[in-house]
Amino acid sequence: MQKIVFRKPFTFEGKEYKELTLDLDSLTGKDIISASTEARLLEQGNFSPVLELSKAFQAVIAAKAAKVPVEMLLSLPAKEFSNITLLVENFLFE
Repeated sequence: MQKIVFRKPFTFEGKEYKELTLDLDSLTGKDIISASTEARLLEQGNFSPVLELSKAFQAVIAAKAAKVPVEMLLSLPAKEFSNITLLVENFLFE
C-alpha cells in the first residue's frame, strides 16, 4: 500500500481528504481490463498509443486502488494528480 499525503486538504463532494491510500497490489487483471475501457471513455477519442502512459488510464487505476471515484482524482490540483499518476505509471512498468 502506498499513502499519498496531500500538500493541503482537498474537499470532494463534501468530504475532506488529507491523504489517499492506494493498494495497487490488490488489483486484478479484471480491474486492469475494466480500467482500460473506462479510460477510453474518458479520453474521448484521444487515445494514447501505449495505454500504460495514458493519464486517464493511470487515474482510473489509481481510483480503483484507492476505492474512490475517478472524478475525485480528476478534480485534484495538478501537482497532486501528477504525483498519483506517476506512482501508478511506475507500478505498471515495474
